[in-house]
Amino acid sequence: MSRYTGPRVKVMRALGVELPGLSAKKTERRPYPPGQHGQARKKLSEYALRLREKQKVRLNYGLTDTQLRTIMLEARRSKLAAGTKLIELLERRLDNIIFRAGFARTIPAARQLVTHGHVLIDGKRVDIPSYRVRAGETVSVREQRRDHQTVVAGLARADLEAPAWLAVDKDARQARVTSLPDETSIPFPIEVQLIIEYYSQRL
Repeated sequence: MSRYTGPRVKVMRALGVELPGLSAKKTERRPYPPGQHGQARKKLSEYALRLREKQKVRLNYGLTDTQLRTIMLEARRSKLAAGTKLIELLERRLDNIIFRAGFARTIPAARQLVTHGHVLIDGKRVDIPSYRVRAGETVSVREQRRDHQTVVAGLARADLEAPAWLAVDKDARQARVTSLPDETSIPFPIEVQLIIEYYSQRL
């Protein structure tokens, strides 16, 4: 399955959560699932609950099912708890760090900045959105693109704060990873254990 390119608010309403990496828009005007029966209560099966948590992560970070599966496999091989490692690997993605630092309104916008070669890591250009930034590395926007409309729009978004593991200098358009993220770093409600259970039957 390719990356989701459809209506973003609609999918957030279906999942019952706002995904800041997917869209800067809110669901507060219609906080119920879309469709004719959106406001009718219905009980979700255990499978549906697990699938929903997996979809939250996949859509927020802009991943394909194959990419998320690969990351989950790596997380399970880690010495850390699989859920903790999964969130760490997702949060360390370069496109996510550009977004969490406030240099783009969404992760798709951050990914575009990266692929167009506007992002540096420790002064060297990196154009791979999935690059995993390590603790101690500094991510910055190229000097010629510091006032790029994507960056300016990102800095104007006021509903998200940079996480504690990022030291952000907005004026210099720089963000330094001071420590590795953990499961508390994710910027929306998530039950990581349900994702682990979803993949336990499929890996």
